[in-house]
Amino acid sequence: MPFPPKTPYLAVDALVNVQNEAGEFLGIVLIERKYPPVGLALPGGFVEVGETVERAVIREMKEELTLDVIPIRQFKVYSDPNRDPRGIHVVSVVFECVARGEPVGSDDAKKARIFHYDAMPLERLVFDHSKIVRDYLNDPEAVFKKL
Repeated sequence: MPFPPKTPYLAVDALVNVQNEAGEFLGIVLIERKYPPVGLALPGGFVEVGETVERAVIREMKEELTLDVIPIRQFKVYSDPNRDPRGIHVVSVVFECVARGEPVGSDDAKKARIFHYDAMPLERLVFDHSKIVRDYLNDPEAVFKKL
């Protein structure tokens, strides 16, 4: 290649649907971020060189939530150049996932908590995560709507 391409950063975010032992959906996990922008967010992070986005979402959920997740499907890709308030262009591949257990905030997450689908604090979400959650809650294919 005659020049190094200038491209956006690649990240993954996850809509982690937590089930209880009976298989009932309890809600979606949100984290309280340790670093700016401070606030609530979907768990996620950057894809490492040599890593698939599918592997990245599993790794990031283990690091931030201490949960083993099962990615169900790639939900959507969010690529607005202004979606990150830190002034960097980050493209996020968002996955719908399921997990069982209690999330525990770790790594970049100060805290992790399950929010019921009807009680999402959308006004407190950073980045474009309120848009992502709204899109998901309106998606007829969302896993929690199929039971």
